[in-house]
Amino acid sequence: MNKIRFDELPLSPEVQRAIADMGFEEASPIQTEAIPVVLEGRDIIGQAQTGTGKTAAFGIPTIESIDERDKSVQALILCPTRELAIQVAGEIQKLIKYKPNISIVPIYGGQSYDRQLRALKQGVQIVIGTPGRVMDHIERGTLKLDKIKKIILDEADEMLDMGFRDDIEFVLSKMPEERQTILFSATMSKPIMDLTKLYQKDPVLVKVVHKELTVTNIDQVYFEVRNSMKQEVLSRVLDMFNMKSVVIFCNTKRMVDELVTSLQSRGYLADALHGDLNQNQRSNVMGKFRNAQLEILVATDVAARGLDVENVEAVFNYDLPQDEEAYVHRIGRTGRAGKSGRAFSFVSGRSDMYKLKDIMRYTKANIQLQQVPTYEDVNELRTSMFLDKVREVLEKGNLTKHITTIEKLVNEDYTSLEVAAALLKMSLKEAKVKEAGKEAEKGLGFSKEGFDRLFITIGKKDRVHPKDLIDLLSANADIPASKVGDIDLYDKFSFVEVPTEYTANILEKVGRIEVDGRMVVVEKSDKKGAGKEGGDREDRGGRGRFGGGDRDRDRGDRGGSRFGGPRGGGDRDRGGDRGGSRFGGGDRDRGGDRGGSRFGGDRDRDRGGESRGFRRKRF
Repeated sequence: MNKIRFDELPLSPEVQRAIADMGFEEASPIQTEAIPVVLEGRDIIGQAQTGTGKTAAFGIPTIESIDERDKSVQALILCPTRELAIQVAGEIQKLIKYKPNISIVPIYGGQSYDRQLRALKQGVQIVIGTPGRVMDHIERGTLKLDKIKKIILDEADEMLDMGFRDDIEFVLSKMPEERQTILFSATMSKPIMDLTKLYQKDPVLVKVVHKELTVTNIDQVYFEVRNSMKQEVLSRVLDMFNMKSVVIFCNTKRMVDELVTSLQSRGYLADALHGDLNQNQRSNVMGKFRNAQLEILVATDVAARGLDVENVEAVFNYDLPQDEEAYVHRIGRTGRAGKSGRAFSFVSGRSDMYKLKDIMRYTKANIQLQQVPTYEDVNELRTSMFLDKVREVLEKGNLTKHITTIEKLVNEDYTSLEVAAALLKMSLKEAKVKEAGKEAEKGLGFSKEGFDRLFITIGKKDRVHPKDLIDLLSANADIPASKVGDIDLYDKFSFVEVPTEYTANILEKVGRIEVDGRMVVVEKSDKKGAGKEGGDREDRGGRGRFGGGDRDRDRGDRGGSRFGGPRGGGDRDRGGDRGGSRFGGGDRDRGGDRGGSRFGGDRDRDRGGESRGFRRKRF
């Protein structure tokens, strides 16, 4: 379709100037179709995905329709999430940059009513809000809709999916009959069409053709990988491309938490975004990601609704989504504003392969199978990328000062080639990467000097996390939590490294211990990968590698080591339902209602009975 330039549209000079300041010249397809229709005052149904420019598609004509002399609310924009409401408000604020007499306010849950009330009393012409909070203000009488000219339902399908239909209908019932109703949705489902029949008058349907719903400048590939190896493959791909802004999607909150735990233990700057976080926590996480304090955001689909972050290098489908449209939403987080992006999907088993074929049929995309990179592949690509950067520096010149420094080494009987090779090795940390790669590939290697490796007969399938194993040892033996070393967590068993001086005490006090009616054995293991069950343990279940003890990394404001000791302070209060430490009476108070240690002592349970906890068994 033919796009039009913004300066060809009948817009005010102030809005034209604001658009120019934002760096836009040509309207996107949905803007080209929608803006003229909305300017005419017609009701409209716009089918568009996130990232197609739909905010400007309804925001620009909405601004142009505002009577700047009237301080009453004249336009209402409903959004499914707080994040999207803030994002839309931010975009419209940019567009009214040169219209000082137009005021807007976002209203949403999680923010003080007082601030919103002050803004509404001062007079605003455009209100952007979530359905629940807008309805609250209407019922309180603090939001008057009698002079509304225009209502916009942004991502209407998401609002219906999230259960806001009654709230939307309540808001629409309070509005004047003579109004313009604008609806934007990624899909045209039956509930959406029912809504348009009830509340719109002869609406015009504008849409981006289906093949354009998927961004063409995204390189889409998939890996066939066992569930147990996903974390390892993810780490290799992240290292291979040295990506600094990545969104990873999982299907469950539990998987999000587990993956974040694993990534943090491997040294990545990662954090979670899911429904268990309160508004302050979500804002804190998103702020860090936007400001590049986080490299990796791991999210569920629901939590990521309305997520809009620039310069995301890649999206990972750690779990394939349940439907094809969710895939389009996910990968649309990268490759924006004409930039290229990458989308990696992990396919595990036959059902995932069927899902992938459905996705390819729906998106008309050719998603290529890619071989899982080996550590040699990672090193080779990193070397190639490094050499590309060297070539760029050489082309730019201005190296006189550095040449003088290198000449000092050359004068010491080193050749320039040897100096260059040494610098390359230092930059890539080649020896360290190769050594770690071989260990991860084979699952072999010995405990580091001064440490013993303990074999413990519980693992991930027992719902055990690294912090739980640290609590088990520190609460029942004399080892401080901060002294526990690396942890390798498998499905049915685990390995924990401890300083040699504590080994005898641990084996004496925790060698055999009862956990919820089953016996857990703790024994000394001489070799990584070797244990009571024998064989190749890599094939027995996935391993997550966790650094504990004195390998405390600086995690910003989380407070304390995540796995190596008590977690003091921090801002990640999830308001959840787990109080106390799972093992041994730790201090992991999460503001919950379960109270006490799961295995370390007496515990009052609402379900009745008492947990027997860890009990040493005498034989």
